[in-house]
Amino acid sequence: MATQALELYQVTKVFKKDAELIKAVDSVNLIVSQGEMIVFLGPSGCGKTTTLRMIAGFELPSSGKIMIQGEDMTNVPVNKRGIGFVFQNYALFPHMSVYNNIGYGLKSRGEKDSEIKNKVQDALALVGLAGAGNRFPNQLSGGEQQRVALARVLVMEPKLLLMDEPLSNLDAKLRIYMRTEIRRIQKKLGITCLYVTHDQAEALTMADRIIVMNRGKVEQIGTSMDLYRNPQSLFVADFIGQANTITLPVDRVEDKTVTVKTSNGWSFSARAQQSEKINKAGNAVLVVRPEHIQLAPYRANDTSKLSGTVISSVFMGGHVEYRLELGEYGQLLAFIPFASGNSIFKEGERVLIEIDPESAIFLPA
Repeated sequence: MATQALELYQVTKVFKKDAELIKAVDSVNLIVSQGEMIVFLGPSGCGKTTTLRMIAGFELPSSGKIMIQGEDMTNVPVNKRGIGFVFQNYALFPHMSVYNNIGYGLKSRGEKDSEIKNKVQDALALVGLAGAGNRFPNQLSGGEQQRVALARVLVMEPKLLLMDEPLSNLDAKLRIYMRTEIRRIQKKLGITCLYVTHDQAEALTMADRIIVMNRGKVEQIGTSMDLYRNPQSLFVADFIGQANTITLPVDRVEDKTVTVKTSNGWSFSARAQQSEKINKAGNAVLVVRPEHIQLAPYRANDTSKLSGTVISSVFMGGHVEYRLELGEYGQLLAFIPFASGNSIFKEGERVLIEIDPESAIFLPA
């Protein structure tokens, strides 16, 4: 069996703040294969950066074990782990040229000048900065500085590449370009990368697998599509993409299918996650994406569809965004594709709402 690039077993970090103990990371387990791109995603303070810092060795776990390529690195110093870390602020030496910034680690390691020259030139070419070796950091754009920071790490040939919010200082357009470049380089080199972000677009477009964290715990691990289509919790459903969550009264639970029935007689069935936790005499939460909803003109006494009232309609070019009022069941957001000649439902208009049962899912309330 091939050695895994990284294994975390029950990794926990407790900080003491005043007289209170705070569990910043709570029993995280993870196995990462060679060459995987893993993205830690979650809100500020969820524990993703602390987890990354423990893997790097900047923080020691309060308990648990960290294995890198089959070796126990839990208490090994940073410089003995074979880790490359790209920081949020780039951390370039302002008085050194690009060439010397990238070659600094190799020189410190005692490599020959001829070897350093070849490796630095290869690294510059890899990140698209061939010929920029004589420039200084203050002569570079933010995106170019980020490329130098990446090249400086890659030239050391680390076992793991760790990146903590590396694009947060760049403008939106450059972020999109750089995330594509980082993914291209990571795939080309086949290097194992752990990447921290709070930006779900970055996570969805870059990751082989995403780890969604909340309050120090791992909520769910999976591919972008799996997390989007099969959220295991309301937090994941709400954090990945846009999702409607509607609490509805349960009519029956059969195996992994839940059926709900509203006070006006509308009945709806869909698959359920954790159906064993859904009370047959209680409520379940329907999770449905805005793009999986269709609207039709209102017809009185039609209970085959849910009914609602248009609160707002915003034309977005390719689609119309509707905000709908469902009375006692809250509100709903719907993205309806727009075609030439279609009419747009007006504010205050009653409509019938059709939800795709194949794309909807129930979660415990």
